[in-house]
Amino acid sequence: MSRASNWRSGADSGAAGEDGPVTVEAEQPPAGAEVGRYGSVRRAVSVLGSVAAVIVAADLATKQLALSALNYRDDVTVIPGVLYWSLIRNSGAAFSLGSGYTWIFPLVTIAVVIWIGWMATRLRSVPWAISLGLVLGGALGNLLDRLFREPGPFLGHVVDFVSVFQPSGGAFPIFNLADSSLSVGVVLAVLLELTGRQRDGSRISSEGRTKPAPGSSDEKDSSSA
Repeated sequence: MSRASNWRSGADSGAAGEDGPVTVEAEQPPAGAEVGRYGSVRRAVSVLGSVAAVIVAADLATKQLALSALNYRDDVTVIPGVLYWSLIRNSGAAFSLGSGYTWIFPLVTIAVVIWIGWMATRLRSVPWAISLGLVLGGALGNLLDRLFREPGPFLGHVVDFVSVFQPSGGAFPIFNLADSSLSVGVVLAVLLELTGRQRDGSRISSEGRTKPAPGSSDEKDSSSA
């Protein structure tokens, strides 16, 4: 029997008590548990925040390890021809781009963080939450370097140490975990858009119809019908 049926039967049977009419109130959902048409906002935001927190923690740990174990003169070969550790301080953006405009990047990053926060209020898709969490974690990881490392706030140089194919960035710009996370998050977002997955958890089919997300209440209702 459904909750609505229980409410009606309770109201009918207890309408006339010794002290007068009995009022039965409908049970309200817990605060903060807003459920959208295709999924839970709270679940998606939790995934986004968890992914971002893990990336920031891992980025800080690997940078600190690189600073304590490496020097700026010698490269360390991890996998010959594939992976090297080459420690540098980068004043530019991801992959050493735009080195002459250091002060702009923190402002751009702050704008991205605000945009992701605004998106989170409408987010119900777990894949999108993972994508935005990767972008947010990568952005925050490098922003912390910009704010707290030398030569000063908003001018700090980012710690980069991963070189691929050749040492010292000979084949590809040297990068760090935050750069990788940001790039993977953007690529995942593009793939989600191309496959029709929406941030509210729905999916646009090849016929142009919007389908409920797998496991959502809408999918269960349509299958039971």
